[in-house]
Amino acid sequence: MTAWIEAALASTLALLSLPAYGLSTLFVVAFVSATLLPMGSEPALFGLLKLEPGLFWPAVLVATAGNTLGGAVSWWMGRGAEQAYEKLRHHGPAHGRALRWLERFGPKACLLSWLPLVGDPLCAVAGWLKMPFWPCVAYMAIGKFARYVTMTAALLWMFPGRLAP
Repeated sequence: MTAWIEAALASTLALLSLPAYGLSTLFVVAFVSATLLPMGSEPALFGLLKLEPGLFWPAVLVATAGNTLGGAVSWWMGRGAEQAYEKLRHHGPAHGRALRWLERFGPKACLLSWLPLVGDPLCAVAGWLKMPFWPCVAYMAIGKFARYVTMTAALLWMFPGRLAP
């Protein structure tokens, strides 16, 4: 059974890695990496652009969309976790310093959703604090778009040239 699962996973990954499926794969990787799973989407974006340099803006936009939607899922996960937590616990003392900081800046704090390690949980905490959904998503999108443009441009500058097929 394990060999069958490994073979199916290998063939699925091989199919998704084909350049014809590059943008859809990039979307999925960017989406999953914006959830609380430890994963980065920049290598997938960089690899696609090394294979297909003409896809710079479409790839950045697809990665931004996938990562933003993943952040929105994290927001909803945080919202659901808060509701479940409140059912099990009475309101307690004041929030910690990080929560006060988030409450002070509101949805604008989601601009930092691009940060490694803290960005994805930040989206969940924004949902937990019941910050307005659409402003949070808009700020997530701005931050994530800026990250993809900056990091991808820097990587392409540092590693010029196209990969050999």
